[in-house]
Amino acid sequence: MSEPSAEVCLANIGPREQRKRMTYGVVALAVGVAIGLALWGSGVHRGWRLVLALPFWMGALGVFQAREKT
Repeated sequence: MSEPSAEVCLANIGPREQRKRMTYGVVALAVGVAIGLALWGSGVHRGWRLVLALPFWMGALGVFQAREKT
């Protein structure tokens, strides 16, 4: 049996870039929520809500990258 090796995770972005990515992620998520509320309130067809996948995906990507420092 081999011993499990411990992986070392080093950040490849600095604090400034982490803040930028976190800000971008939070803003994108907020835009997604705002668009979602606007679509829901205006009564458009449910299919248009698929557009929300883009801002939510971009926001989640920014937040996850900032948290994992990648």
